[in-house]
Amino acid sequence: MQIPPEQRDASAAHAYPRPQLEREHWQSLNGSWRFHFDDACEFTSAAEPHEWPLDITVPFPPESAASGIGDTGFHPRCWYQRDFELMPADDRVILRFGAVDYAAHVWVNGHLVAAHEGGHTPFWADITDVLDPSGRQTVTVRADDDPHELNKPRGKQDWQLEPHLIWYPRTSGIWQTVWIERVGHTYIDKIRWTPKLEGFAIGLEARLRGDLGGDLSLELELRHGERLLARDRYQVVDGEVDRSIALSDPGIDDFRNELLWSPERPTLLDVELKLLRDGKVVDRAKSYTALRSAAVLRDRFMLNGRPYVLRMVLDQGYWPDTLLAAPSDEALRRDVELAKAMGFNGVRKHQKIEDPRYLYWADKLGLMVWEEMPSAYRFTRTAIKRTVREWTEAIDRDYSHPCIIVWVPFNESWGVPELPVVQAHRHAVEALYHLTKTLDQTRAVIGNDGWESSATDIIGIHDYDSNLEHIRERYGAGVDPEKLFDRRRPGGRVLTLDGHPHRGQPIILTEFGGIAFQKEPQPGDAKIWGYTQVTDDETFAQLYEQLLRAIIDTALFSGFCYTQFADTFQEANGLLYADRTPKIPLQRIKAATSRSRNWIPGGV
Repeated sequence: MQIPPEQRDASAAHAYPRPQLEREHWQSLNGSWRFHFDDACEFTSAAEPHEWPLDITVPFPPESAASGIGDTGFHPRCWYQRDFELMPADDRVILRFGAVDYAAHVWVNGHLVAAHEGGHTPFWADITDVLDPSGRQTVTVRADDDPHELNKPRGKQDWQLEPHLIWYPRTSGIWQTVWIERVGHTYIDKIRWTPKLEGFAIGLEARLRGDLGGDLSLELELRHGERLLARDRYQVVDGEVDRSIALSDPGIDDFRNELLWSPERPTLLDVELKLLRDGKVVDRAKSYTALRSAAVLRDRFMLNGRPYVLRMVLDQGYWPDTLLAAPSDEALRRDVELAKAMGFNGVRKHQKIEDPRYLYWADKLGLMVWEEMPSAYRFTRTAIKRTVREWTEAIDRDYSHPCIIVWVPFNESWGVPELPVVQAHRHAVEALYHLTKTLDQTRAVIGNDGWESSATDIIGIHDYDSNLEHIRERYGAGVDPEKLFDRRRPGGRVLTLDGHPHRGQPIILTEFGGIAFQKEPQPGDAKIWGYTQVTDDETFAQLYEQLLRAIIDTALFSGFCYTQFADTFQEANGLLYADRTPKIPLQRIKAATSRSRNWIPGGV
């Protein structure tokens, strides 16, 4: 299962794309590909495109400058092709795609090997049987992404030619890493970790693929640094392993906390996995997990069994030159570091299923994440079926990341615009809520964030009023929570739907602020958009400080999420410019974000 040194060197230039099931023998296919726009949707199979007039740098979408194309026009279909060297051997070769927007068909050496629908989730193909014996292989990809279609999950990608209001340039085609890996005839296909803090244990689910004959067992070593926590071997039954790994409970909190994951102490437990047949290793991989719990108790969010104040920032995960694709692994790490440097302990990833490498850095460096499903903008049976399928795939992909603490299927009634009056819209939200709780019983779920709540573990409120007196009047000490839910909020929306009164769930201000400011105006500033606009950095800093002080001192709130992390195209309401340069000193932002509060005994 060896990859030649020159190919290993190429792989080393890229971070392994799936950090929770990492193998040694892999090869990145990022880089230069042949490219062709097919605006008339003339071609359907790999044999048809004969001309490749453009080159593109994968994984950057063709709308981005970094791709080398930078064409933001309407292109419903595009084609990719590249050659790579790989000699067939006595093993299996898996071709993997991180994400292709929206629908993809993949051929290798002219053979159709995969078809996938959903622009934010991964897929794969076993290409062993179609490899050319010469070692020269050709992969061709057709990506279909109708720019006008609103009944598919598209998040913040605009359907108009020029981005307007709070929607941005489209991201078509390949926008996450493409890679191949070599595995044995039997290999670990999936791994799933479930922390069980109440029993000081970790649940392990492993699923195998390939030849399941013989005496198969899975060997595991679990470590905290150099300290061995567990070394076990489990029998494989019907291609599966389901076990609970009990750890020795240290007892007193000081010792327990050394093993618990939190933003303040992001302890990860390293895992070595070996798959054996008749005692011989046939596959091996690395993984990691963590001990932590994320739950709701009455009106507070609980982390590791203790009340925890959520200090979050809304992050849309766009970059000027690469759009939804990350410029590099270093850029993803830097975004996590910047959020923490500004005093935030979490981010709400808005309308984006983020690259797994971002989640890895959030796991490693200690940043909580709310994962939110990109919205469709029409309510149709097709839209709901697509949302359910892709959301299910996203939960399956990201379940084991300790950084994820909340799932959000819908935002601001997008795609379900008549929740107060149309029962089918309510059923959609409630169905996604219960589906999510079925797939993951360990995290909180917000059915519809912002307003018009029905099935939800947390009441999320969006309020961009920058008038501090208005904020205090709505949410301050003299406000009866029951009356709060009987009144209309900004945007003309009720907070909870009839039949779904507030049941004591935590109330979190999940969008507020939105202060637009640019120190050095640029051409086209008339397009700049924000909820409140200021003209100098001192006013910007003072308004941020005043808003944060008012929100933090509001006992009604169990946390907050400020809008937003960085400027995003015409939205100039970031704490950072689009290139991640701070608008005001990071320390000043951090002081306002992380100031102490006195409405939880002892402070958090």
